[in-house]
Amino acid sequence: MSQMIWRMTNRRSWQRRWRVPLMEDGAGRKEGHGTKARRAKVPQRSEKRPAYFLGTMGGRLALQQNERELCSCLGMRKKKITFPTPMDIYQASSLILSVIALQAGERSRATQNTQDLGQMNFGTSKMLRIIVNAILVAFNFVITLCRFATNSDVPDLPDDIFQAMGEELEHPQDPGEINLSRVQQVIITALIDNSPQAIRATLCIDNFSQAIRATDFTFGLRRLPAGFYVVVKTDGAEYQTSNKPVHVDQSLVEWNEHILLPCKPYSKVRVNVHASFELGPMLCHGKVLRTFDISVEELLKRSEKSHPIIFQPDQGEVVSWCASLLILVEQRRSGENDALVLRPHTALTSGGKDVLVLRTNAGHGLLARYHKTQSSKDLGQSIKHFEHALDICPMDHPCLPAALFNLAIVKFVSCQANGAPSDLDISIALLQDALDLRPTGHPDRPVTQLYLAIALRFRFAKRGYRTDVDAAEESLSEVLDVCHANSHIYRAALLAIKTSALYPAGNTAANDLGQERLAVSMLPLSPNQLVNLAEQCLGRDDHHALDEVISLHYDALGYYDAEHVRRGQLLTNLCVMLMTRFERRSNHGDLDRAIALQREALALHPAGHPDRFSSLNNLANQLSVRFDHGGKDEDLDQAIVLQMEAQDLCPVGHPDRSMSLNNLANELSTRFRHRGNDEDLDQAIALQREAQTLFPVGHSNRSSSLSNLATELSTRFHHRGNDEDLDDAIALQSEALALRPAGHIDRPSSLNNLANLLSTRFEHQGKGEDLDATIALHREALALCPVGHTTRSLSLSNLAGDLSTRFEHRGNDEDLDDAIALLDESLGLRPPGHNGRSSTLNNLANRLSTRFRRRGNDEDLDIAIALHREALALYPIGHASRSLSLNNIAGELSIRFDNRGNDEDLNDAIAFYRESLALRPVGHVYRPSSLHNLADRLSTRFEHQHNEEDLNESRENLHSALALLTQHDPRRLLVYKSLATVYLLFHQSGFDGTGPGKDIDSLNTAMDYSRAAVDVVSGGLLFRLRTSLSWVHHASRHIHSTELEAYATSIQLLDAYMSATASVSSRHSAMMDFPPTLAADAASCAIRSGDVHCAVELLEQGRTLIWNQMARFRTPLDSLPLALAKTFRDISFLLDNPPTNHPEGTPIVVVEAEATQYRRLVEDWNRAVEEIRKIEGFSRFLLSPMFSDLHDAACDGPIIVLIATKSSCDAIIIPHKQSPTSIQLPTNFEKLQRLVLALKEARQKEANAKGNQPALVKALRELWDDIICPVVKKLNGFAPRNSRIWWCPTSLFNFLPLHAAGEYRAKGNSLSQQYISSYTPSLTALLKARRSHNRPLSVPFAAIGQNRPAGHSIILECVEPELELVRSLLPPPPTVSFTKIPSADATKWRALCALKYNTWLHFACHGTQKLDEPFNSAFLMQDHPLSLLDITHLDLSQHEFAFLSACETAVGITNTPDEVIHLAAGLQFAGVKSVVGTLWKVTDATVQRLVEEFYKNLCGDGTMDSKRAAEALHQAVRSLACEKDIPLDQRIVFMHIGV
Repeated sequence: MSQMIWRMTNRRSWQRRWRVPLMEDGAGRKEGHGTKARRAKVPQRSEKRPAYFLGTMGGRLALQQNERELCSCLGMRKKKITFPTPMDIYQASSLILSVIALQAGERSRATQNTQDLGQMNFGTSKMLRIIVNAILVAFNFVITLCRFATNSDVPDLPDDIFQAMGEELEHPQDPGEINLSRVQQVIITALIDNSPQAIRATLCIDNFSQAIRATDFTFGLRRLPAGFYVVVKTDGAEYQTSNKPVHVDQSLVEWNEHILLPCKPYSKVRVNVHASFELGPMLCHGKVLRTFDISVEELLKRSEKSHPIIFQPDQGEVVSWCASLLILVEQRRSGENDALVLRPHTALTSGGKDVLVLRTNAGHGLLARYHKTQSSKDLGQSIKHFEHALDICPMDHPCLPAALFNLAIVKFVSCQANGAPSDLDISIALLQDALDLRPTGHPDRPVTQLYLAIALRFRFAKRGYRTDVDAAEESLSEVLDVCHANSHIYRAALLAIKTSALYPAGNTAANDLGQERLAVSMLPLSPNQLVNLAEQCLGRDDHHALDEVISLHYDALGYYDAEHVRRGQLLTNLCVMLMTRFERRSNHGDLDRAIALQREALALHPAGHPDRFSSLNNLANQLSVRFDHGGKDEDLDQAIVLQMEAQDLCPVGHPDRSMSLNNLANELSTRFRHRGNDEDLDQAIALQREAQTLFPVGHSNRSSSLSNLATELSTRFHHRGNDEDLDDAIALQSEALALRPAGHIDRPSSLNNLANLLSTRFEHQGKGEDLDATIALHREALALCPVGHTTRSLSLSNLAGDLSTRFEHRGNDEDLDDAIALLDESLGLRPPGHNGRSSTLNNLANRLSTRFRRRGNDEDLDIAIALHREALALYPIGHASRSLSLNNIAGELSIRFDNRGNDEDLNDAIAFYRESLALRPVGHVYRPSSLHNLADRLSTRFEHQHNEEDLNESRENLHSALALLTQHDPRRLLVYKSLATVYLLFHQSGFDGTGPGKDIDSLNTAMDYSRAAVDVVSGGLLFRLRTSLSWVHHASRHIHSTELEAYATSIQLLDAYMSATASVSSRHSAMMDFPPTLAADAASCAIRSGDVHCAVELLEQGRTLIWNQMARFRTPLDSLPLALAKTFRDISFLLDNPPTNHPEGTPIVVVEAEATQYRRLVEDWNRAVEEIRKIEGFSRFLLSPMFSDLHDAACDGPIIVLIATKSSCDAIIIPHKQSPTSIQLPTNFEKLQRLVLALKEARQKEANAKGNQPALVKALRELWDDIICPVVKKLNGFAPRNSRIWWCPTSLFNFLPLHAAGEYRAKGNSLSQQYISSYTPSLTALLKARRSHNRPLSVPFAAIGQNRPAGHSIILECVEPELELVRSLLPPPPTVSFTKIPSADATKWRALCALKYNTWLHFACHGTQKLDEPFNSAFLMQDHPLSLLDITHLDLSQHEFAFLSACETAVGITNTPDEVIHLAAGLQFAGVKSVVGTLWKVTDATVQRLVEEFYKNLCGDGTMDSKRAAEALHQAVRSLACEKDIPLDQRIVFMHIGV
């Protein structure tokens, strides 16, 4: 047996678990109404057990050949040859030997193995049992030697002939040797008569039926035996039986051919058992299977006692090996039935035949040696001998076909070995010639056709000649027609056909493989060859190759029974292959078979056996894998017992001790996670620490040891909450990941392990960078686990968990939907019985519950509860995760109660929370969470049932939870928030005796706790923002003095939260999650408090947040120190170009990496801003402006801020150098909503026959009466008639044409009669527009037109004339440098260039407003739209004016009205001082007339001043009033924004 060298290796196909299965509460929903969704953080058993490897494969391991045995097996054995002399065979006394081969007893088992693979058995028997009883089998090789000895005409032959012939000779075995494994008995029966004696024997060969399976191919054409015969030599005479073919299912081969032997007891008898290569005239003796010497006396004794002769199995490459002989001897008188006795061989008459035979035998010997040594020299010499043999063989010689066939075979082997195409062509030509000489009916024709077909198929695979494959199919069909269905040739032909179907034409690589395997010998491989093939197979992911290697191992097992020294190795290696296939395909049958085979291997390695350790380790590992997938406790317990015994075999200093420590530690840790025994966990950590010390820096297994120790420390942290354990674990996993670069087989496990630890730290410490790093690591890990990978489900769960966490902290719906999709896929990969199913059930349920709270789909909630109930059933009492499961289902029941009011749900939830709390004693890391959750539900029950005990218990639990939390624990936010709720309930209940609503102390305490909750920085911006909004709600409801503070805090947090949002479009999506009137509500609160200045400041800070974010990064820095200015400018430049909407198909990991980088840049930017504020004169750098800074916006006229809230509707008039004045308008929010709707409907109605629009007039009158008139009356004290005023609308006021309000009756009042109206999105925007800058001597003016944009079939006929009209109305050069971009040239790129290089602009084209994605609103160009998002990326700070002659360019979005997101506002925020836009669709006729009037008023005197744009528009609109053919809605469609 080969010596087994054990070595540690990291080769595992993904170690299984990554993290402790915690679906625990953290700073999330669980602290409130339910449990926060948990990822399946099952610890990756990354280095759990070094994988099964070749040899005995105990988790490390490769089998290596013992050098001495290798030399013995492969070395040349040159035997001295003696030659008998002729003698009189017919002596007075003789023996007749009969050899009968009996059937093998273990045929059934091998057949069963074959059936497991669903493949057929082909080829010859693996063992031949020989029984002597009147028939004898002889082999050609010895006969050849005898004839050579008697032939004096044989020429000298090279030494390598004898050397090669020597390879085929075997040392005679001692017939008494009876130590063979897996053999059938040999029975020798002797019957002796007196005077004169003769002994007769009959011989049979037992032929195993199992033989060669469909994949029993090895490289090098080791041929199928054509038949079997026996040669017996005694006293110089030699006898040969006939050559008998054998079928696969044939039990006995019998020769009724008698021979005579001497009767002297001491006479020696030599028996040779042969396999022949031809059934027709034999050119060589074939393969010697057995050679042994025995005396006549021994034969008689064995015959008398019926003792068999048993042989040691052949360790070489077996063709068919004779296992035993039974010789029955009887005595008779000389002369009786002499006609039945074989005559001895005589010398050949032709010396040429002797040379032909010798050359042929030498060729076969060298070819056999080549199969063992792969020596090209042996192969070359073999070819030369076969060529010589063919050269000297006469054309009419009966052995010519055999000579042709032999050379063809060796040439084919040469083609396979060296790839020489000529060898393949020669081989096919020779086979065809041989076939021509073996006509129909010739016994060797089928085998010739078989190999010709194989060679043709091989050439077809190489070159694709269709004629080859057709000829091959024809030959194979003929073979099937003429051969017995159970013959080896028939089955081999059937195999060839099936293999061709398996590797169809067109797949060159597959055909190459298939035909090479088919073209080689249909014989089993030796164990050492199997090791080589298995190692190659493990190195690549080839399903077919893996199946074939497994099949080959099953075949080999058929040759080596339970007592054979190589069987244990084969069993172990087969287990490795089955485990590999299980890991790649998740077929549990493979896992079960591997365990069964490994148990057999362990039984073959009793105590004291050098391979017992490996068998213990392998079986333990396989049982552990099955526990991972099936969850059977007995598998885990057995694995631990086996690992403990294995560890006992590895004392201190043993090279395998580290591996044993690691494996036992992993099993103990697994049992802890499933049963919660602290001793198991502590012992596991101690074992891992000892193992880690055995792997110093630079050791190949250090990363595995680091990862394993980190996993156990993480487990203990989750159990006991020691931060030191968590930090140590992160440090260890970080070092492990650094040791596993891209491409390392264990990198996925390290990525998951480190990600899970960082996620845990985020949950406990709230560091945003930990969460971003976690998601990036998990995405990389998932990319390394494609569909079908055994650990994909865990990777899916882990990534889903962290996306869920990020959703909870940042509110991105995409994160939530992605998490649910990932968990749904993961659950599908964990069917009932899977060890990880429970965790996935919990996680998916929690995420569905979150989505229910987000979107209100009842189905999500019901499914979540059902999933939680299934999960709870998988956690019996005593299970470590039961408390978590109880907590989760309680949370879902709480949510359903909140939505449906079923008291049973609430009571069940409280009962589950109580049980969960009982399982989390003091010191448990999640006891504060359980206390909080129970308190939350008790307070809810108090609200419905008014039981004072519930409220008192709730308050007590919350104070207990608060006492257990550290200062920076993010869960403090939730506890503070719940305490605020409880004290509000005390205030409302009046338990202190003051009466309901009179307990001011409780109310004040509630507000203090709300403020404290908002101040928990580690709670995250999103949670703090939501908590502040809750504070706003309660303070407003109870008219508390902290209401204004709550509003101010909320606006500040909203601003900070938006700054951390990367893309412009995602900022808008985030805004929709919060109250759209927050800023207006805050301003209204300030007005009620009498602080109008504060109202204006809050409006400026809380409105147009998206535009303000961009403006901050474009701040001038002229007075700052150069170095600091450069730092700020560089970071601002990067932030001013944030990630935009990525193209579909962009990898999510790329998107998230950019978002993470953006957040880090924001942090750097904030630090730079803090440094700037330390400089004198910059203390309020980029802070929200104070009113003292804002009132300068009114330097050219008063600004009227309109505020619409549900509490009141107000106007604030801001004059220059005077205090602002507030006016409560005689309208309310509901009336405004109706007015907005009425105006929308009215302007869409066609004018009546008189050209009037009465509905529109009515709406405009209401606008005048309720809003504009009260303001105008107040303005009379601030602004003279016909002066300019600016409107700054909020909320619903953004959708009203304020400039068009009037009575619309004879001599009636209207706003346009008294003031020139302009608009501004904010005071800050107007201040920015008023900044002066150098103007060029020649005004660059670009007119851009597009009459037929991409995707539009209708042509705007007025566009080109309008461009010409504008040109004609502008002052000539050098006052204006005019550029015209007509429709034919107006692409997006040309338009952008025009925007960039011209400070005056006129657009004449289609405009479109995207209400769902407002930043995709655009001017439509020839190829692509010029979107608002494109405009925001431009710096237009030097630009003066833009006229937007397009539809809907100044229309805001109803769900975020205070963000003022439209094309006109976008141009102003980008820097354009003055913009004219449209509120709705505009007709060509209106545009033509208004444009003409506008430009006449703007620059008719030859000067260009953007400040005149408002007055020019005002005059143009008034002139249109005289045009009766222009309806009212078209006369008021244009509006002015800016200076």
